[in-house]
Amino acid sequence: MSQYDFDVIVIGAGHAGIEAALAASRCGLETALFTVSLDAVANMPCNPSVGGSGKGHLVFEIDALGGEMGYAADCVTLQSRTLNTGKGAAVRSKRVQADRKRYSALMKHTLERTPHLSLIQSEITEILVEEAAGKKQVCGVLASPGGEYNARAVIVCTGTYLGGLTHVGDVRRRSGPDGLLPAEGLTHSLEAHGVRTMRFKTGTPPRIHRDSIDFDALEIQYGEENITPFSVRTDRDKLNSIKQVPCHIVYTNSETHRIIRENLHRSPLYSGQIHGVGPRYCPSIEDKIVRFSDKPRHQLFAEPMGEDCDEIYLQGFSSSLPADVQYKMLRSLKGFENARIMRYAYAIEYDCADPTQLYPTLEFKNISGLYGAGQFNGSSGYEEAAAQGLVAGINAASKLQGRAPVILPRYSSYIGTLIDDLVTKGTNEPYRIMTSRSEYRLLLRQDNTDLRLTEYGRQAGLISDERYSAFLEKKQLEESEKKRLLTTTVSPRLANPFLLSHGEPEVKSGVKLAELLRRPGVTYELLGEIDADRPRLSEAVTETVETDIKYEGYISRQLSDAEKQKKIENRLLPDDIDYTEIKGLRIEAAQKLQKVRPASIGQAARISGVNPADISVLIIYLSMKNREKSDNA
Repeated sequence: MSQYDFDVIVIGAGHAGIEAALAASRCGLETALFTVSLDAVANMPCNPSVGGSGKGHLVFEIDALGGEMGYAADCVTLQSRTLNTGKGAAVRSKRVQADRKRYSALMKHTLERTPHLSLIQSEITEILVEEAAGKKQVCGVLASPGGEYNARAVIVCTGTYLGGLTHVGDVRRRSGPDGLLPAEGLTHSLEAHGVRTMRFKTGTPPRIHRDSIDFDALEIQYGEENITPFSVRTDRDKLNSIKQVPCHIVYTNSETHRIIRENLHRSPLYSGQIHGVGPRYCPSIEDKIVRFSDKPRHQLFAEPMGEDCDEIYLQGFSSSLPADVQYKMLRSLKGFENARIMRYAYAIEYDCADPTQLYPTLEFKNISGLYGAGQFNGSSGYEEAAAQGLVAGINAASKLQGRAPVILPRYSSYIGTLIDDLVTKGTNEPYRIMTSRSEYRLLLRQDNTDLRLTEYGRQAGLISDERYSAFLEKKQLEESEKKRLLTTTVSPRLANPFLLSHGEPEVKSGVKLAELLRRPGVTYELLGEIDADRPRLSEAVTETVETDIKYEGYISRQLSDAEKQKKIENRLLPDDIDYTEIKGLRIEAAQKLQKVRPASIGQAARISGVNPADISVLIIYLSMKNREKSDNA
């Protein structure tokens, strides 16, 4: 193989590209990862954090599949918090404030030290495609500098660089994030090959010098005492020995809102200068003031960019207003009266692809061997990007090595939900994962991620023998402990003093430990007061055991729903169906089905505009075709 020949080429070294390249190279394929700047590998141009509501679930899932993001985030954690602790186990999500530069440096070093992986600074300007057996097949890329590189698979992970255009008031620049060069020309190449593109936008807040902020005027926010790592590879005791950095909270006020309203005409978002569609769930501060005009204030978070860095990130203060207005509205905040801006806030427009053009493997339907991942697929966020990059890398490797693809069903994971939403429903704005997007939230908790996804990672070739053995041992311990709690009886003489001391009603006869654990005021830890024979188990084991027992009834119901869903997902639809020729299908449904070309009855049922009557027609059509095949056999 020459220096210009690779099995897999990945375009873009952001969070999606990193996971894609690592997955492919760890499967033994010669992989090249191209970036417009080696100094921007794993950059965090928005908030230097990993995780959050719903997003934390994705990071645990990435780790369970054999990805890198969770481990890297653990290594550079400045502060860790678990969100929604006052709510049920299903919606609790871990979020860490990460050291931006250390994260980037660690990921770059990981890439540099990975066998079969070449990291190259060069801009990809064209996708090379050839015709094979009447179908388009990717065969390489054109790089500047570098020329032609051959590849059997190409994964596009361009983030916000593709056709990047930044806005600060009326100042517009062709630019990627953080003032880096944009990716020009590639959009034209993709469109020439039949890829439908869209224009989205996102933004980022100003960075303020630490010494110009009066932190005594702000609310302080400490990290949690007991940190659960994202990754099973992380030493829990070592992680809990770090000195966490505090974050701070500040609020907008009536003066902030007045300044913004009086300058809305200078915002490119409202002047018509910005044409891209922005994220609904992470709007700019001027958008919040307009959309939520009844709110007297909005919460903002002052968070550090790193230990050896004086830049403070103001989460929730994203804007595209002019520089002078940014100063006025910033200095209207309590504690920011003398604030000095180090980097101005900006909005960025970029090109992305309509994700309904993709199979659930993230391969383009009309170009064999071409994959998309991350913001290129219309999503937002580091975690969503990394999850897609990992799946695209796994499936590119699987295809080239003749293995079955890894397709994660909705009931298996938030990654499966994310990808299914994108490729089935598409999106008209940057897509963000949320726990509310899943019908199976109790099944998709952070604590049981390994049970749900390690087998998939093993199938993909990303889980080592040692790690797999540890997983099987943990799984056995959980099953054994649940069985013990379900079968061990405690007498009223022992149980009642315990129950009374914790505000719970007494029992009249012997009771199983599991029944006691289901009481609202009883936890697994408290149960140890009367459970003398309890084995010594890790927190990772006991958390899953406790949740499975406490929510057993609800979990059983969702498992039943998942089984029903599995049956219709297994009813596959042929690739060559002409939906416009099926009698009984409504015109709208036929058009939507023809565009998306669903892989199964289940996916077809989730397409907007396809109703239950249309699904009945499809099932009848499929049954008739199967009978015809049997008769002709």
